[in-house]
Amino acid sequence: MAISEELHHFVRESLKQGQPRSAIEHALRAAGWPPDQIRSALGKFADVKFPIPVPTPVPYVSAREAFLYLLLFTTLYLSAFNLGGLLFQLIELGFPEPGASAAPVHQAMRWSIAILVVAFPVFLFLARLTAREVKSDPTKRASTVRRWLTYVTLFVAASALLGDGAALVYHLLGGELTVRFVLKVATIVVIASAVFWYYLRDLDTDPT
Repeated sequence: MAISEELHHFVRESLKQGQPRSAIEHALRAAGWPPDQIRSALGKFADVKFPIPVPTPVPYVSAREAFLYLLLFTTLYLSAFNLGGLLFQLIELGFPEPGASAAPVHQAMRWSIAILVVAFPVFLFLARLTAREVKSDPTKRASTVRRWLTYVTLFVAASALLGDGAALVYHLLGGELTVRFVLKVATIVVIASAVFWYYLRDLDTDPT
């Protein structure tokens, strides 16, 4: 978050004079500064004992980091989409439409399984690799690429849940609910909720 030069200067000078962070935050709140801007301004300086304020590391984007996170989230989307597709096809087999052929369903299942076999192990490997790197160097949690892709993922998952809920209400009002439709809705809810919860929890541990 961008903060004003005036706020940055005030926080730096206050810390230089030995003012505790709680007192600085209280004074800024009393002056009407938004809490998120206060946290961001204080977060520019490390909470360490030193005669002068110590700046925190500035996040940067490396080509390797961008590659890893782009591939990580791409394999996540492929895995989630094709897992949902595979479950949809199993539902179609279990509750087929009258007169529908099973051949297209079997072909779609093969594609979903093939993509899952390739994409999901890559996702697990990259998730473990990036988690290990963040653990060894916590400053990498501030990665711009990681945070942007995480918020995009949260947006996609939330949009899927909202669209799913709207579709369920629409069919409910029209009296068109079927077992097949309810199971497909439940599939989307479970997958999207799992992704949303996991990455929302992951963001809770990020620096402000």
